[in-house]
Amino acid sequence: MSPRHISFPAHGRSVITCLKLSNNRIISASDDHSIHVYSPDTGELIHSLKGHEGGVWAVDATKDILVSGSTDRTVRIWDLETGQCKHIFGGHTSTVRNLVIVKPETIEVERGGEMVKERLPTRPLIVSGSRDHTLRVWDLPRAEDVEYKCSSDSEDNEDNIAEEAENNPYHKFHLQGHEGAVRALACQGHTAVSGSYDHTVRVWDLVTGKCKWVLTGHEQKVYSVTLDVHRNFAASGSMDHTVRVWDITTGQCQHVLRNHTSLVGLIGLSPSFLVSAAADSTLSVWDPQTGEHLQTLAGHDGAITCFYHDELKVLSGSNGNLKLWDIRDGRMVRNVLTGIIGVWQVAVQGRRCVAALNRSDSTSIEVIEFGEEDEEWKSVPVALEAEEED
Repeated sequence: MSPRHISFPAHGRSVITCLKLSNNRIISASDDHSIHVYSPDTGELIHSLKGHEGGVWAVDATKDILVSGSTDRTVRIWDLETGQCKHIFGGHTSTVRNLVIVKPETIEVERGGEMVKERLPTRPLIVSGSRDHTLRVWDLPRAEDVEYKCSSDSEDNEDNIAEEAENNPYHKFHLQGHEGAVRALACQGHTAVSGSYDHTVRVWDLVTGKCKWVLTGHEQKVYSVTLDVHRNFAASGSMDHTVRVWDITTGQCQHVLRNHTSLVGLIGLSPSFLVSAAADSTLSVWDPQTGEHLQTLAGHDGAITCFYHDELKVLSGSNGNLKLWDIRDGRMVRNVLTGIIGVWQVAVQGRRCVAALNRSDSTSIEVIEFGEEDEEWKSVPVALEAEEED
């Protein structure tokens, strides 16, 4: 029996820069300045979120809140129920390239020489990274909080923009130190990890706003980072063809992973596997604890543009197709989509796979629902989105 498959047009001919599956919504953002919200069941356009004055390059969502970042240098907070923009945060002086909503979770921290469990951060945060070489940390506004919309515009100078941020009651920290664009960002608990074109990775404390470590070793630009605070390590991928695994308690490099022959633009982490994807058309599967190389996934004809992985499978997109792999033995299970020009983004939740792609010079979103009888779609149980505490 074939999986259920629907396809619908999205964003005309513009590139889809971001794709999220959240709270039974498909959220796509584009360089056409817009954000669209669709039903994954029917493909119906629920909202078109308009207001950004530049391409949208970063989004994250939780419950009925969406946060977006743009080349217009602003961070915007949207109500997904109504489609309204509730807040506009200014402060960055160049493109907001990445952002993360950091939800409170219980982690172990050292207090007075002892390890204790705390729920951090104490309330949800937004962390944004920019081509202006800096990061900013904001409290995520609650639904009942007062709206704040900055007055900065494209004519404002950097001093005015900085002053605007300082006057914002939701602004917490301005994280400075990178000497190049912040290209990659990962956050968890009270920790943020940023990767930069200055060849370094920095580890930040989101409670104090201080830089804990400057991780050096990469010889070229850093394009991707991932983080696991419970195991105290981070990983980064670089234009120098390597992946580095770092101990964030000591700032030391634990492993240098060498298997790629080109830019490592994407990395991901699950309990048992670290996966890296590169412009050399391959993906590599590693043991994150030992650094052992486990599998090379080879079969694409171009750079890997997006991927998803869990403990059982890898889904990867490149020129012409979207492929499904068994992560444990490296076997290519099937081509999920073929006859396409390119896949820009992919998102997976349970047995639902969503891909943003280019067909015949037009942009579309494909939703594929695998049933229980589709044994080739190996799936681990997924919990519904947790109701995080403020």
